[in-house]
Amino acid sequence: MPYGEITEAIGKSAATVRQIARRAREHVAARRPRVQVSRSEQQAVVERFLVALRTGQLQELMEVMAPDVVLIADGGGLAAAALAPIHGAELVAKLLARANRVVTAFETTTVWLNGAPAGRIEIDGEPAAVSLVVENGRVTRIYVMRNPRKLTRLDEPTELAR
Repeated sequence: MPYGEITEAIGKSAATVRQIARRAREHVAARRPRVQVSRSEQQAVVERFLVALRTGQLQELMEVMAPDVVLIADGGGLAAAALAPIHGAELVAKLLARANRVVTAFETTTVWLNGAPAGRIEIDGEPAAVSLVVENGRVTRIYVMRNPRKLTRLDEPTELAR
């Protein structure tokens, strides 16, 4: 698509769109991996995060997250979720710990999501998925999916085809 059409579609300036495209081409050319940590490190951090979340240990949640962690949630207008990104370990930990205390049934398990270890959370019988970005042994971004339309196949293995 021409840059002009892209700028209209996403509401960014032409210069910004060109910069994004240049960075994307460089990333593809460099063939850098999407995730910079090993699966075992990702798995260990995910499990540590889920245990702290399940047990409501605020201090442990703070320790597993980077100080500048960002939580982004998607409820799709169909499930309760934060409407804007939440920044900072203290705010994110308090929000997650409060969510655990408010519900009557809260369970966590490790699942594979987008080719990496992630979390499946059941909140009063409703599923949610938690995908974590891990850098230097700590969580830097948390993506919480509560939109039921996007969770329909969370518990099903997906056949990969080329």
